[in-house]
Amino acid sequence: MPYGCSIGAIMAAFAAVAISMTMTNARVFDESHYPDWRGQWMRLPVAGLRGNPSWDPNKSDGLAQQAPLTPEYQAKLEASLADQAAGGAGLDRDLICMTAGMPRMMNLYSTMEIVVTLDSTYILMSTFNDTRRIFTDGRDWPADMPLSYAGYSIGKWIDLDGDGRYDVLEVETRGFRGMRTLDSTSIPLHEDNQTVIKERIYSDKANPNILHDEITIIDNAFTRPWTVTKDYRRGAQAQPVWRESECIESNSHVLIGNEHYMISADGLLMPAKKNQSPPDLRYFNKQ
Repeated sequence: MPYGCSIGAIMAAFAAVAISMTMTNARVFDESHYPDWRGQWMRLPVAGLRGNPSWDPNKSDGLAQQAPLTPEYQAKLEASLADQAAGGAGLDRDLICMTAGMPRMMNLYSTMEIVVTLDSTYILMSTFNDTRRIFTDGRDWPADMPLSYAGYSIGKWIDLDGDGRYDVLEVETRGFRGMRTLDSTSIPLHEDNQTVIKERIYSDKANPNILHDEITIIDNAFTRPWTVTKDYRRGAQAQPVWRESECIESNSHVLIGNEHYMISADGLLMPAKKNQSPPDLRYFNKQ
């Protein structure tokens, strides 16, 4: 019996220590400290502009954006616009259902949902079912950072007025891969993928159903950092309908090499622009 009592006492002591450590180290998520960003968010369009959603929502698309591009990347943009005017795709890859990536996904082509948790904030896009994961657990940049179109995002919550409730989510995103552009006219980002994107996301002071995202892009295709502010509106539906935006099912665009083609209504490959040469058919039987 003495041995049994000793073992029982030891087990109880271990359990007490484990519970104590758990309670000491636990970080409790109290949603009252965070802004209420629940619901369905949509882009707040600016009336009277051509090509909305353009990257800078207060300017029309294309050259009217006045992107601060280096001469090399200005030439790429102009060549892309000329190819699009002739019927091609230029640098645009959304025609073949490529993910928009960051920061273009924040143009918000459909709807988005923001899910705030203790250690991460998720931005869920209806378009292509894209997801952003913003880590807010205090981590540093990993040495083996995974590269992606959406990038790797680290955020920090800020309480500006000291009232115990966070007002701003500051985010920095790095770690990109692939060719990325800013809108459908294909304002290019540098092919070195060394882009750094800084954001300040916050609710409008006068209207909590308006959300602002101040985005600054630092990129070697630009002569200076470029800052724009995106505005989003929350829908009034208590139980909004979430619709998928699946591009691939009805897509008729094809990219072969660097050439853009179309699929006709009868399922045959066809040119996208006048006098376009067919693709290289060396691997097909030409008899």
